[in-house]
Amino acid sequence: MTTTDLPPSLLATLPGTYYTDPAIFALEQSKIFEADWFCAVRSADLAGPGAFETVQVGKESVLVSRGRDGKLTAFLNVCRHRGARLCTEDSGTVKRAFQCPYHAWTYGLDGKLIAAPNLTGMPDVDRTAFGLTKVHLREWLGYAWVCLADEPPPFDGTVVAAVTERLGGESAIEAYGVDGLALGKRIEYDVKANWKQIIENFMECYHCATIHPELTEVLPEFADGYAAQYYVGHGAEFGGDVQGFTIDGSEGVDRLPGVTEDQDRKYYAVTIRPQVFVNLVPDHVILHRMFPLAPDRTLVRCDWLYLPGVVESGKDLTRSIELFHRVNQQDFEACERCQLAMDSRSYANGGVLVPSEHHIGEFHDWVRTRLGL
Repeated sequence: MTTTDLPPSLLATLPGTYYTDPAIFALEQSKIFEADWFCAVRSADLAGPGAFETVQVGKESVLVSRGRDGKLTAFLNVCRHRGARLCTEDSGTVKRAFQCPYHAWTYGLDGKLIAAPNLTGMPDVDRTAFGLTKVHLREWLGYAWVCLADEPPPFDGTVVAAVTERLGGESAIEAYGVDGLALGKRIEYDVKANWKQIIENFMECYHCATIHPELTEVLPEFADGYAAQYYVGHGAEFGGDVQGFTIDGSEGVDRLPGVTEDQDRKYYAVTIRPQVFVNLVPDHVILHRMFPLAPDRTLVRCDWLYLPGVVESGKDLTRSIELFHRVNQQDFEACERCQLAMDSRSYANGGVLVPSEHHIGEFHDWVRTRLGL
């Protein structure tokens, strides 16, 4: 049977080559990751002037740093002289400037060229014109989002809209006060799978009853196979005997003060294309950032965010963190199992989506459209 002969209950997936072909991955880097808003760093991680972090966005290394004026800026991590990698560390702090380790071209925190050997002998060199290549940056939800496009898409119409359309309005996300929360835990996962495998997994819950026993104990409706994020404004309710979003259903920590009665005892999930998942529960927020590094490798940084007083108090967050950490491990193992078969002749024409997964088809259409395939 071919994908054109499928019964109405089933939809075709992308062919396996979309998950393995380096040429397709290169297209995704240029037409998706380097063209859209990309969630790069948590703003609070760059606490003072000179603090920086480098992140991989598509094929580019991007340098995000905090200036003397307290604002975040982003640049391509490339020296304008001979193209050497300017910052070779993932993160750190410089006192006054960034200096290329090759020929000592030196740039201020604002990206302007401020010094170089024999520069005074080259009075025709415009120090601004030969400064670092600036990247568009916006801050939202406590994170710095960057866009490498010359003309970035409207932030409100893409990133913010993804959240407001899912939750039914902007006030819903504002209730969680995400930008004022503190980092309780960060776990990094090196997943041997294509980034689309991870997106698709997060979008559906057909697998939940099979691989997420702890999650379905807390959120019983997930055992029915329908993902809560598929419905506008819908949050999955905690089970009757469940006290909090914890590994054993026990009580969590202090509730976020802005959470409404309608949002209490519920879990909401949001996908922000191309690489962010936001998970909302009454006492904390879990945010995933994906960094696609190769057709079969994706780095995922997962942050657990709580009220600052909760983190500062030293309260035990283990039961709270363990629930979604276990979900992540279960999900990523499943994605890696799928990735192993993407170059099989059995999957050359792809697989199928059952009715509770049909919305993934829209994601596949989005990918094809963005790539022009």
